[in-house]
Amino acid sequence: MQTLHYIIKRIILAAVSLFIIITLTFFLMNLMPGDPFMSEKASEENRAILIAKYGLDQPVYIQYGRYLKSLLHGDMGTSYVLQKGRQVTTIISDSFKVSMRLGLKALAAALIIGVTFGCVAGLHKDSLLDNVIRVITSVGISMPGYVIASLIMIVFAVCLDWLPVTYNKPGGSIMPVITLAMYPTSYMARLTRASILEVMNQDYLLTERAKGMSEFVVVFVHALKNSLIPVITYLAPLTATILTGGFVAESVFNVPGLGRYMVSSISMRDYTMIMGVTIFYSALIILMNLVCDILYKVVDTRITLE
Repeated sequence: MQTLHYIIKRIILAAVSLFIIITLTFFLMNLMPGDPFMSEKASEENRAILIAKYGLDQPVYIQYGRYLKSLLHGDMGTSYVLQKGRQVTTIISDSFKVSMRLGLKALAAALIIGVTFGCVAGLHKDSLLDNVIRVITSVGISMPGYVIASLIMIVFAVCLDWLPVTYNKPGGSIMPVITLAMYPTSYMARLTRASILEVMNQDYLLTERAKGMSEFVVVFVHALKNSLIPVITYLAPLTATILTGGFVAESVFNVPGLGRYMVSSISMRDYTMIMGVTIFYSALIILMNLVCDILYKVVDTRITLE
């Protein structure tokens, strides 16, 4: 019952947070100089017609009220520039499917490899294996995404000719997945290592050993379970970010995903796309935070949700 009350309270807070994000984004967006049709090769008269057609000549508060009313009916409007006349919800739906397929693969790889590497490094502290993993993860964290994407492309596509450069060919998703997974894998490995080292020194593990439990049970049932809480905390923003795609990975490898629209819509002043992508991304982060909070309770029953 307590968990249900907590979930209801979080849903209400999520709705309020989303409303604030929508409001701030809308008014900040309208402070941007220019309009969506500045890049059009059209006369001032035609620009004025387009601005009037979409109601952009009206006061901001009227535009805001009209947008909220449409949003309540599930209508995010149509794209002004990126895909003229096409529904924003349709663009987001189609592009998110592509990003989600890549993101789920990258997320699975980051979780499996990152947690495994972190456990191995933590259980073999200061060994050669630990030092190698720490060096690899340090490089993975410090290197920007575009550098990782470029190196992967040079090695696997140019030098070895093992993988295609573009996404729409067989095996074309491998390099984007590696690019997306590199940073979170490295970060989770370091996070898991630090948590394992902290948990292994706890008194309750000494008690478990004193009871005669095997080292396997002590490490992989008790220690690992409690050391995953920091990883779960990191999973909320990571999942939202990785599922919506990375702008670098999707741009370099020509992936038709949502990540490219996140930046393109801003640079091209496509107001409805800016709002649509922001709302979708914010809602996904809020949802992932709620799911991760509930997972705390699953991982550690001592945690109370209030």
